[in-house]
Amino acid sequence: MLEVTESALTNVKDYLDQQKIDSAIRVSLMSGGCAGPSLGLAIDETKDNDHTFDHDGVSFVVDKGLATTCGAIKVDFIEKKDGDCGCGGGGGFTVTSEKPLSSGGCGGSCSSGACGQ
Repeated sequence: MLEVTESALTNVKDYLDQQKIDSAIRVSLMSGGCAGPSLGLAIDETKDNDHTFDHDGVSFVVDKGLATTCGAIKVDFIEKKDGDCGCGGGGGFTVTSEKPLSSGGCGGSCSSGACGQ
């Protein structure tokens, strides 16, 4: 299952419209960071081994193996606010899931973000 918040969907649609892009948004495994691997977003094409989720005309794709590993995935957009911690600009997309990717690192969860998340 893939949940995309209204704020995330609005910001994805705005970006795709501004850049004149007509491609799917991939939820993918990113390497690095304190917590080890995390989830991120990328513009990509649908592949044979993907689950495809349509949210108000925007296609999101997740590799079936990654979907099994992570379980339910949530894409959100956090607005930058005055007084944010300053790490990573304080705003942007976050991608989290119900299951951890690994047990190592300082967080060990299947998520992305900054400021101690």
